[in-house]
Amino acid sequence: MPHKFEVREELTLDATPEQVWEAIATGPGIDAWFMGHSEVEAGVGGRTKMSMPGWTAESTVTAWEPGRHFSYQGDEAPDGSFMAFEYLIEGRAGGSTVLRFVHSGFLPDDDWESEYDALTNGDRMYLEKLAVYVKHFAGLASTYNLFELGTPVDGERAWEAYRSVFGIGADVSVGDKTRITVPGLEPVDGVVEFHRHPWWVGVRTDDGFYTAMWGHLNTPVLEYSAFNPDVDGPRIEQAWQSWLGKTFA
Repeated sequence: MPHKFEVREELTLDATPEQVWEAIATGPGIDAWFMGHSEVEAGVGGRTKMSMPGWTAESTVTAWEPGRHFSYQGDEAPDGSFMAFEYLIEGRAGGSTVLRFVHSGFLPDDDWESEYDALTNGDRMYLEKLAVYVKHFAGLASTYNLFELGTPVDGERAWEAYRSVFGIGADVSVGDKTRITVPGLEPVDGVVEFHRHPWWVGVRTDDGFYTAMWGHLNTPVLEYSAFNPDVDGPRIEQAWQSWLGKTFA
């Protein structure tokens, strides 16, 4: 039987409730910080769609209060598993916003504990990405999104590889200056925005942000969201694919 699960998170965002709403409840907003491509039909009963190569998940909107409350529930699988997401938005003095997030539902019985651990870490990572987006790039549509997977490895190997390519010291802290150096691309200066050893690290540049994660089934995951209209996506993709292939061969 599927296993019931629930993940709860809360964080304060340096953005207004309106900016947060645009980032979590519109397709272009979600695309700027989440994986894949999303579409959102406004209003309770509206349909949402999140697409990745070879895979699509559809949901129904269950709460729609602009600037306050957004939730949706995925279509139930034949085995009874599904996922539901809820966002509660509360404005605070000074223009900041408290976001409360609940990810719940039922996971398939097969290896559900491993999947739950990955969800727990992944949910927090994507909320950290959301925080970077609304603070530094709010309202901008991403001009290019990279999502690449490497060969499964242990966590420490992935972490050391990420520290090396991003130019991060052994004792990483938020605010650390970095130098991203990957063969095939010009070096770029950045700053550490978030990290959780050995699961993930996020680095922001002037025109985008990178996230490197050690994901489900020990898989290295590299993501990049760009907000530069002149970004050379194919070149970036080729360089990072090559780096992942050689680093985690």
